Amino acid sequence: MLLDSDAESDVAYELCQVVGRAILPYRSSDDVGTAFFFQGGDDPVGESLLTAADLVSGSGGELSLRASVTEPAGVAPAVISETEIVPGWARFAGDGVAVLPTAGLHRYAGDGGWRWRVQPVPAGIAAGPEVVARLGADASSAFVLAHGVREDGSRPLEVAIERVVRDGDAVLITTELPPGYVGAPVFIVQAEPTGEVSPYCLGLVLPGVDAHPVATFDRIRAVLPATPGDV
Repeated sequence: MLLDSDAESDVAYELCQVVGRAILPYRSSDDVGTAFFFQGGDDPVGESLLTAADLVSGSGGELSLRASVTEPAGVAPAVISETEIVPGWARFAGDGVAVLPTAGLHRYAGDGGWRWRVQPVPAGIAAGPEVVARLGADASSAFVLAHGVREDGSRPLEVAIERVVRDGDAVLITTELPPGYVGAPVFIVQAEPTGEVSPYCLGLVLPGVDAHPVATFDRIRAVLPATPGDV
C-alpha cells in the first residue's frame, strides 16, 4: 500500500510511539546495525532479540542502551557486551536472521539492580504469509526504525520512509540504507477486507548494495522454535 507523504509521516510517528523502545543499537567488531525486541506470544519466555545474522558473525558484539529502555534512571550501563549474556545469539545464516532469547538479558539487568522498560514488537503485527503475498511489483510504503550513525558517532533512533516490492520470492527495500540500518525492523501498512488499514512488521533488513533484502516474518518464525531455550 503506497501512502501519501502526510499519511506516511503519521504512520512513522505512531510507530515510534508504539514500538520505539523495542529498538537498540548493535555493534560488532566488523559492523554496526540495529536489533529489536520481539514478543512471540503472551508468555514472557517467548521474547527474543532479533537482528541480521551477518552482524553477529564477528566477535566483540555489544548492545547500547538508551535511557528510555531501562529503569530506574542512571543504574543500567551504557553498553552490554554480548559475552556477558547466556544463552547467546543463535545464528541462522540461511535465513539471514540471528535470535537472542532475552532471559539472559533480564537476568543481567536483575543482577545489576535495574530492569528493562521496552516495547517489544508484538506477535499480533508480525506479517504472515498472506501479508507478504499481497506485496507485488508495485511499490508499497515501508518504514524502517533503526539506530543510524551520525558524524559524531552518536546513534539516535531514526525512521526511514522507503519503498518495498516483492520480486518472486524476494522482498526488497528498493534503495540502499545508511550505516546502522541492517537488522532493523521494517513496517508496512495494508488495507484489510473490512476497509480498515493495519500496520505489520514485515521483517528485518538484511545487508545489500543499492537495495536491501528483507528477512520476512514467515522466515523468522520458522527459526524461533529452534533457538536455545531459557536456562
